[in-house]
Amino acid sequence: MNIKDPTLYLNREQSWLAFNERVLEEAQDKTNPLMERLKFLSITASNLDEFFMVRVASILQNENPAPDASGLTPEAQLEAISRKAHEMMTKQYNCFTRSLLPAMEKEGIFLKNYEGLSPAQKAYADTYFNDVLYQILTPMAIDQSRPFPTVNNRAVYIFIQMAADETMPVRTVEWIEEEGRWRIAEDSGQGLLYALVQVPTVVPRIVKLPSPEGQHHYILLEQIILAHIGRLFLGHTVTRTGLLRVTRNSDLTFDEEDTDDLLHEMARSVKDRRWGDPVRIEISKGIGKAAIRTLTKPLNLTPDKLYNISGPLDLTAWMSFANSKEFSHLRNMPKPQKPSPDFHNQPSMFDVVKKRDVLVHHPYMSFDSVVAFVKEAAGDPRVLAIKQTLYRVSGQSPIINALIQAAENGKQVSVLVELKARFDEENNINWAKLLEKSGVHVIYGLVGLKTHCKVCLVVRQEDDAIRRYMHFGTGNYNETTAKIYTDTGFFTCRETFGQDASNLFNVLTGYSKATQWQKLAVAPVNLRATFLHLIEEEIRFAKDGKPASITAKMNALSDIEMIQALYSASQAGVKIRLLVRGICCLRAGVKGISENITVSSIVDRYLEHNRIYVFGIGRTPKAYLASADWMPRNLDRRVEVLFPIEAPDLQEEIISELELSLSDNIKRRQQQPDGSYVKPPRRGKQAVQSQLELHRRVDKRYSDATAADKFSF
Repeated sequence: MNIKDPTLYLNREQSWLAFNERVLEEAQDKTNPLMERLKFLSITASNLDEFFMVRVASILQNENPAPDASGLTPEAQLEAISRKAHEMMTKQYNCFTRSLLPAMEKEGIFLKNYEGLSPAQKAYADTYFNDVLYQILTPMAIDQSRPFPTVNNRAVYIFIQMAADETMPVRTVEWIEEEGRWRIAEDSGQGLLYALVQVPTVVPRIVKLPSPEGQHHYILLEQIILAHIGRLFLGHTVTRTGLLRVTRNSDLTFDEEDTDDLLHEMARSVKDRRWGDPVRIEISKGIGKAAIRTLTKPLNLTPDKLYNISGPLDLTAWMSFANSKEFSHLRNMPKPQKPSPDFHNQPSMFDVVKKRDVLVHHPYMSFDSVVAFVKEAAGDPRVLAIKQTLYRVSGQSPIINALIQAAENGKQVSVLVELKARFDEENNINWAKLLEKSGVHVIYGLVGLKTHCKVCLVVRQEDDAIRRYMHFGTGNYNETTAKIYTDTGFFTCRETFGQDASNLFNVLTGYSKATQWQKLAVAPVNLRATFLHLIEEEIRFAKDGKPASITAKMNALSDIEMIQALYSASQAGVKIRLLVRGICCLRAGVKGISENITVSSIVDRYLEHNRIYVFGIGRTPKAYLASADWMPRNLDRRVEVLFPIEAPDLQEEIISELELSLSDNIKRRQQQPDGSYVKPPRRGKQAVQSQLELHRRVDKRYSDATAADKFSF
C-alpha cells in the first residue's frame, strides 16, 4: 500500500472530536469523584466552543476546495463535524441530566426550577430579581424600527415571543431573506412581537438558595428571569420563551506585513472578535419553528449549525461550581506539589546549576523553582541581563513582577511577548504595556511567526568569567497552568547552550540571521529537518539489524511529512511508541504500513502537555525535550526549540517517565486501526495510574533529599 493513500490518514477535525470524546468518557466514568466528573464535562463544553470558534470557522473561510490527506473536502469535513458534534452534545446533556444531576441529588445538591421552590425560596428569588436583576436587565425588541440586536459570542439569551396589547395595534414583522432586513408584513392588525434579553454575566449564573440543613439548593439565573419576564414587557402577553447561545468566529486574521503597529492592530482585532460571523447556535428545545426562523435567518445560520439542547445552555458555567470549596470532599484528594529536590537547602540556584544540569517535572514538582530562578536573577548584583520569551502568563504573574524588579534594579531586561497567543492576546497586550513602562525592552515577535518556545537566559558576571544560565521548558511561564499541566523544565549553564540561546535572542530581537546551532534545533529553520534526520537514523539502524526505536510524547500529530516518515520507519522495522494526547492523524496498527507503531492517549486529572522525544532506547539513546508538537504550525510557522538532554541520569528520568506512562492501564487509551481508542485490558495486571505514580516517585525523592540530601528519580 502506498503511504500516501488517503485511507492511512485520519482527518484532523475528526481526530480532535475523538479526543474530546475521551474527555467526555471521564465525565461519564462513575469511578471518578462527582465534581471531577462535572469538571470534565465542563471542559468538553469549553473545548467544543473553541473548536467551533477556531477550527470550524477556519474551514468555513477556506476557499480552497482541495481535500485533505484523508481525502475529505472542506464541505465533507463540515458535514462530518456537524454530525459528530450533534452526537457529542447529545451525550454531554445526557451525562448532565441523566447521570450527574441525579448523582448530585444523592449528595444533597439540588438544581431547582422556579415552580419547585419552597415559599421561602420563591421569596428569596423574587427579592433577588427586584433588588438586583431588574436593575441590570435590558429588553431588546426586534421590529421594523429596531434591527436584530447584536448577540454576543457565547452569551446566553432569552428569546421572548409575545402578543401585543389590544389597545396597541401593531403590524407583524418578518425577515426578508433576499433583502437581508426586517419589514412590516402585508397583513396588518394584531401580530406577534419578538425580543431578546441577555442573561447577565456580571452576577453568578448559578444562584444559591436558602436550603434545608445538610442540603444545597441552587437555581439558574435564567429561571429567575423567566419567572418574572412579564415585568420587562408590561402591556403584552408573553406566549413563548426559549434560550439561545451563539458561537462566533474568533480566529483573528490580519496582514502583519501591512501593519505599522502590531500592538495596536492586535488590540483592535481582539475587540472585533466579539462580532465574528456566527458558526453555531444552541437553542433550548420547544422554542418553536417560528422562533427558530426568526433567530437563524438574520444570523445567516443554516440548519446544520443549529443545536437543539435538552438542558441548561452553556455547560462551561459548571466549572467554577465544581471547584467550590464546599464540595472539596467530592473531588480528588489534592496532591501537594513538592519543591525541586535538586534545589533543596541550597542558598543559590546558580551554584547548583553551575555544577550540574537539572530537570524539574511539573506539576509533581512546584513551579516555584522557575519563579525563584527569575527572582534570584532580578535581585543578584552580579546578573547583568535577563532575556525571556513569554507566550501565556497568568493574570497575577510573579514572573512579570520579577522582570519588572530586575529592570528597576538596573538589569538589561529584554522580553519577547507573543501578542498572537490565541485567547490570551488581551492579557499579553496589557503585560507588554506594563513591562515597557517599567523600562523593559519588549519585542512583539516576528512578522508571520508565533514565538512559542519557552526560554529564559540569565547573563551573570562571575569571578572567572561571564557565565550564561538558562531555563528551557516544554510549557509556558505560567504558575497557574503549571499546577494542572504536565511539563518539564531544564536548567543548564553549558556554554554551547548559552551560545545557542544568545543567538536565538539575537534572531528574535534584532536582524541577526539564523546561525548554525550547536545544541538546539529551531523552527522554522531546522527543526523539521532535525526530526526527519533522527527518524532516518533509526531506519538505518533497523536495516543494519541493530536496536531501533522511537518513543515520543506530544500534544498532537498531524504533520503529513512526519507521519509518512514514521510509516517508512515502521516498514523498516523500527519500534515506534507514541503518546499523543489529542489530535493524531496517523493510523496505527495497519498491516504492512504501521504494524510497528502504537499510539496511546492519557486523559487524567492533569493535562498531558510536555513534549518528549527519545530515539534509540536499547542503544545509547538520544533524548530531547521541546516546545513543539509534530504539527505543520509548530514546524513551519512558529519559533520553537528542541533541546537535548545529555546527562545519563537525566535521560533516565525522561525514559522512566515515558515507560511509566506507556504502562498506565487506568487512564491510558490505545488507538485501534480504525482510529477509535480503547483502554488496555487489566485482567491479571497490577493497576498503574501514571500520574499518581509520578507523584509518589517525586514525593519519595523529595523525602530522601530532605532526609539525606541524596535522591534518585
